[in-house]
Amino acid sequence: MTLYPKLIMDALATVTYAGTKKNLVESEMVADTPSINGQAVKVILVFPRDTDPFLKSTVKAAEAAIKYHCGQDVEVTIKTEFKSKPRPEVEKLLPQVKNIIAVSSGKGGVGKSTVSANLAIALARLGYKVGLLDTDIFGPSMPKMFHVEDARPYAVNKDGRDLIEPIEQYGVKLLSIGFFVNPDTATLWRGGMATSALKQLIADADWGELDYFILDTPPGTSDIHLTLLQTLSITGAVIVSTPQQVALADARKGIDMYRNEKVNVPILGLIENMAWFTPAELPENKYYIFGKEGCKQLAQEMDVPLLAQIPLVQSICESGDEGAPAATKVDTITGQAFLNLAQAVVTVVNRRNKDLPKTKIVKV
Repeated sequence: MTLYPKLIMDALATVTYAGTKKNLVESEMVADTPSINGQAVKVILVFPRDTDPFLKSTVKAAEAAIKYHCGQDVEVTIKTEFKSKPRPEVEKLLPQVKNIIAVSSGKGGVGKSTVSANLAIALARLGYKVGLLDTDIFGPSMPKMFHVEDARPYAVNKDGRDLIEPIEQYGVKLLSIGFFVNPDTATLWRGGMATSALKQLIADADWGELDYFILDTPPGTSDIHLTLLQTLSITGAVIVSTPQQVALADARKGIDMYRNEKVNVPILGLIENMAWFTPAELPENKYYIFGKEGCKQLAQEMDVPLLAQIPLVQSICESGDEGAPAATKVDTITGQAFLNLAQAVVTVVNRRNKDLPKTKIVKV
């Protein structure tokens, strides 16, 4: 059979691309006139991005269609190009981000997200460029804490790549899976789906130039933590705990995860949250309802700094629920506490960068 371009195009017109529900020709995915040299055919297909889930199946279907319509002896070569440039290699992600801080805890309910939000805002108030990523795929809380539940990030084209534009609030660039899912519906995803979504929020977002990139991590030691360690060179980890012995036991596990010889992420320090209760009407009184200075003792035991002791004050909870975290009010006791925390974090990060080499991405 004599081959000619229209014959090839007609064959490609029988292949439906699942991304548009139209055929390859209607979807304008055939880059140029098919190249024909005797019985050898070369076709270039253009896909939206290199991570297109329909890429392999579409290429196989196109090859099969050409052979079916033009003969099984036809040599088919299909090359792929992308409208959006491919994602950079892991080692080259976020080149303009200076410091990546993981806020972590071995246990849920110790106020880690509250600390992450207030630390990010306090760093921004000190004049630094700050980004905050809510990495808790199954329980995102940052959209509510920043009062941006209704915000919907949009895509921007930067250097040939379609990137997610983070939401900006209180001087902080913010992304969370909570912007993309129904807040009233449980996220029923397997681990692979969750880690894939997390990688997109990191690699396919326009984070730009940042002095500090705060990672609000989920409780425990999970797939999410491993994905972060395999994707980002984390400057250091901050461990949040309450003074309770059960919380401190889990905090030890969190510290051990980062100190593991395969991980080797420096522990910047501990934060004792809910250190004591102070009633609004008795601001000088301290009631140690979860135990006294347990986190301080753990910091001494683990030979790491105690960065802050944050009191349990009703206004911290209320301000988070109202979408105006305590760090936005620097004239309050709690606002000043988080500002002091931010200054302590800056100090330990500077010391860490001076004394220790850059953290290596975990290879598994």
